[in-house]
Amino acid sequence: MLSQLPLFAGGEIVRGFGRGSKELGIPTANFPLEVVKSLPESLPTGAYYGWANVDNGPVHKMVLSVGWNPFYNNKEKSVETHMLHDFNCDLYGQILKICIVGYLRPERSFDSLEALIAAIRLDIEQAKAFLDEADKGKLKEAPFFSEKLISPK
Repeated sequence: MLSQLPLFAGGEIVRGFGRGSKELGIPTANFPLEVVKSLPESLPTGAYYGWANVDNGPVHKMVLSVGWNPFYNNKEKSVETHMLHDFNCDLYGQILKICIVGYLRPERSFDSLEALIAAIRLDIEQAKAFLDEADKGKLKEAPFFSEKLISPK
């Protein structure tokens, strides 16, 4: 499935578990379950990097988690996007569009919250470097980011 990247998806930002900002200090924008289920089943769980925008605004670098978040024993698969931009506002109800460009690492559990945070911080640094590569940077200009989104219902 990774050979089929980039992968585009979009939908309304909904409330997650509230852990991204509060516990991790890494706020995430969460997709509703129908968007998660619309992704190919063959997409491996794990950490990815790419581009994202909110309500057709500027496109920013991002990292995202696709999976079950084994550290937290989630019962439902989720897609949680951390944009490398400080919005300073609530994004619930707005439309998030993502372009998944590459795979960083498989999903796994961690021995501690600190180890999880350290892994995410490393993901962020790797994503920044990968997205600065010319071939990855071109995807920031994809027409998808300015088109009106018809979200799955």
